[in-house]
Amino acid sequence: MKIALAQLNYTIGDFAGNTAKIIEGIHQARTAGASLIVFSELSVCGYPPDDLLDYPHFIKSCANALSEITKATSNITAIVGCPLPNNNNKGRRLYNAACVLSNGQHIDTIYKTLLPTYDVFSEARYFQSNEVFKTIPINGVNTAITICEDLWDEMDFFSYTQDPLKNLSAFNPQLIINISASPFNADKEKVRYEILKNQAANFKMPLIYVNQVGAHTDLIFDGNSLFLNNDGTIAKQLKSFDEEIAFIELEKPQPHHDFEEKDRIDQLHKALIYGIKEYFSKMGFTKAILGSSGGIDSAVVQALLSEAIGNANVTAALMPSQYSSTGSVADAIALSKNLGNPYHILPIEDVFNSFEKTLNPVFDGLPFNVAEENIQARSRAVLLMAYSNKLGNILINTSNKSEMSVGYTTLYGDMCGSLSVIGDVYKMDVFALARYINHQTEIIPMNIIEKEPSAELRPDQKDSDSLPPYPVLDGILKNYIEEQLSAEDIIALGYDEMIVRRTLKMVNNNEYKRFQAPPILRVSSKAYGRGRIIPLVAKYNL
Repeated sequence: MKIALAQLNYTIGDFAGNTAKIIEGIHQARTAGASLIVFSELSVCGYPPDDLLDYPHFIKSCANALSEITKATSNITAIVGCPLPNNNNKGRRLYNAACVLSNGQHIDTIYKTLLPTYDVFSEARYFQSNEVFKTIPINGVNTAITICEDLWDEMDFFSYTQDPLKNLSAFNPQLIINISASPFNADKEKVRYEILKNQAANFKMPLIYVNQVGAHTDLIFDGNSLFLNNDGTIAKQLKSFDEEIAFIELEKPQPHHDFEEKDRIDQLHKALIYGIKEYFSKMGFTKAILGSSGGIDSAVVQALLSEAIGNANVTAALMPSQYSSTGSVADAIALSKNLGNPYHILPIEDVFNSFEKTLNPVFDGLPFNVAEENIQARSRAVLLMAYSNKLGNILINTSNKSEMSVGYTTLYGDMCGSLSVIGDVYKMDVFALARYINHQTEIIPMNIIEKEPSAELRPDQKDSDSLPPYPVLDGILKNYIEEQLSAEDIIALGYDEMIVRRTLKMVNNNEYKRFQAPPILRVSSKAYGRGRIIPLVAKYNL
């Protein structure tokens, strides 16, 4: 049996576009002589549709689209992901379904069993879990169809009570198919492969895994769809971050390849570029503006934006204050020239002085402190938003994860923006990205990479005045946020107790800021936003 793996990019709620894409894939597969084509999870509506699933007219649109796709399946079988109503009186209103379509008929349906409710997932909010297991014969091949999480039951920390593939093995399947919508993080691909490899090898069956590509605001989907042999080795792997329809012939001998781990920073770079491209294209935006300080964060974001949407479409605003060094301004100008970005120099000293004059009756006699520092950051935000409103360029945020974690950012100031590009990237990885961007030619001036980081909001200010060294800070933060360790656990790893407790206090005290942050491109296993929900008003210190 010749099978097509359709790794495609869907847009949530674009039923016309998604339907056309699926039907074109069916036509392409049929023309190539395939008898089966496999699409990804919830491909009809796009994943994740979130609370759109609560709207009856959204579900009706799903049904109409599925009907159109079904009509296109003459002389071929297609497996398509779609939400379907739960017609029982108990449980959630919907199932997350894999629909088996063939010769113009909807011939069978498989429902998802394991509904993830951790990190960015909240499927049990919408879907009823499957309780009936069966295989489906497809062109004489007894097939176990599963949906994404249904193959992740072996992960101990999920503590699932059901084992879908073990239940399905009682029916003696010859092939496992898994339709998926598995988002990217920089450390996930190997873990994902190990899960799939173990399932194929344990049950001694070939396994087809079809993942979607694309990005939906914060979530980035990398594809990397697979056909695994029954020993878990790789027979075919599709591209990262790109649409592709690939073919395998089930009965023919297949190559046996071991997993090759990709360079982490290379994948991080590709994911961020892809996330930006997707955000702009799916939102219908074409041009961006950002504040260019001459620092490492804004430089990396400016370079990423330029690669994603084109140099001429990225405008840099240089907004020096009386505390900005001439070197920072020169570095920012050099960066814009290297990238070919238009730029404007908009000094904020007069704006800042105007605020000080207005506030003098209230501030008179009080020492310079964080209030004056934040006035500068907020003055810049006003200028950037004015530019955005007048000229249509979308403001992009440049805060990194290390700073966002400890509140070293200004609410309604440098936290402004419609999208946070590196809000899930720790400072040391920002430096690594800068060096990666420069690996062929110097794009980011070396002075930006080598100088000591500073917010330049008061004389001779350095980040190290307020924060631990970034290698130490990032280590503490990763153990706290991604690994979810306690202060005592982190101290036991060898970190200074005073630094650990001070750092965690800053993280906890600044939850209210992150609650108001722009959406963040998710590239780690625990990003701020939908993946980490902490009460703002609470007395428990993690």
